[in-house]
Amino acid sequence: MDPEKRSQTPSRSSSGRLRASDADRDRTADILADALAVGRLDPEEHSERLDGVYKAKTLADLEPFVADLPDPGEKADATATAFEKVPSCPSPGAVPDTADETLYGVFGDAVRRGRWRVGRRTHAYALFGDVLIDLSEAVFEHRQVVIKGFALFGDVRVRVPENISLRGSGSGVFGTFEVDMLDAEDKDAPVVFVEGLAVCGDVRARPKYGKIIRDLRGYLRKRLEG
Repeated sequence: MDPEKRSQTPSRSSSGRLRASDADRDRTADILADALAVGRLDPEEHSERLDGVYKAKTLADLEPFVADLPDPGEKADATATAFEKVPSCPSPGAVPDTADETLYGVFGDAVRRGRWRVGRRTHAYALFGDVLIDLSEAVFEHRQVVIKGFALFGDVRVRVPENISLRGSGSGVFGTFEVDMLDAEDKDAPVVFVEGLAVCGDVRARPKYGKIIRDLRGYLRKRLEG
């Protein structure tokens, strides 16, 4: 969301007697949508607040619905900081050279999805076939995870939850290597590094919007205790 929205959204300094416009309500609703997306609000509370927003008559009526939520501008600053701190490649010794798991799609498909524990390194080979690695519901036990894909006349696709960080490094030869960079709001969230080579095929990684690590706080707590 545009960082300027909060500056245009009613604040405590606004005159409570001013009537709220449709634009005021929409900007406030955008802040609630951001909060829902990152897990600050659950769907039920989001729905309750949203109903109140569109029933609000004045600027003062709108303020309570976003008073306990962060300023989108501050969120943008935090994301920029996280981007600077997340490395472009794994830290030395953080990820082993040998794979914990290897998937093969040879003249066929290989799929890894659902509730599963992600190892520190996973290799995927798509030879005239496809490999799908879906981390959107996976259990992360390590801060840094590497997925290395090789596609020859095939596709390797990686999907990640939207509240982790995603980095990539690879090449395409008559094919496509593409990673949608992603930065977690929490700087200690897991980081997935996608590496690989696509020859007459594709290696692609992107977030699966709407999917988050719902036990991220538990993951972070275990890291601190460990």
